[in-house]
Amino acid sequence: MSALTVVDKAGKAVGKVDFPDALLSPRAGRQALMQAVVTLRANQRAGTHSTKTKGEVAGSGKKPWRQKGTGRARAGYRQSPIWRGGGVVFGPKPRSYAKDMSRKTARLALRRALTEKLADEQVVVVDALAFTQAKTKDFVATLKGLQAGAGALVVVDRVTRELVLASRNVPGVEVVAASDVNPLQILRYPRMVITQPGLARLQDRLAAGEEA
Repeated sequence: MSALTVVDKAGKAVGKVDFPDALLSPRAGRQALMQAVVTLRANQRAGTHSTKTKGEVAGSGKKPWRQKGTGRARAGYRQSPIWRGGGVVFGPKPRSYAKDMSRKTARLALRRALTEKLADEQVVVVDALAFTQAKTKDFVATLKGLQAGAGALVVVDRVTRELVLASRNVPGVEVVAASDVNPLQILRYPRMVITQPGLARLQDRLAAGEEA
């Protein structure tokens, strides 16, 4: 059982919270974490790239010049791939890059990512992040008090409208619910700020897989 320090918005310690060691994975999970990162990044790809083949390039089927007597190479159509503006041979076409990953592997990857973040002491547990007004300066001041200004993943129990509006213009910061956070997000940001209710929700999410 690991004890994490809980701080307030000003960064002052206000208590402790326990994190069960059974929900972490200090030895296993490196391969699962790599697979999760590859899968998540692949699923983010739009796959809308497209080139035109010789059959799709605009132009007539008229022969550019006669077959013999000009001194030039033979040419049958202007859509030829060897011509400027012609078709593309084996070019990319729209496709899906989506990959599948089992729930067990995804859960192990999440545990491993969280384990590494905790081992690096880059997780800040805050008692609450409630904002009555959508003020960016208040949000920035809070991150500064938590020493998580440049690059931070903010994990909360429930994403509120005020929190979204207050954080959306802050560069290098992402706000996500504990039920939706993934390993790629945890690894992408240097610091992870998580609320105490968000930590409880994340523990429930990991524990649910342990019982399955």
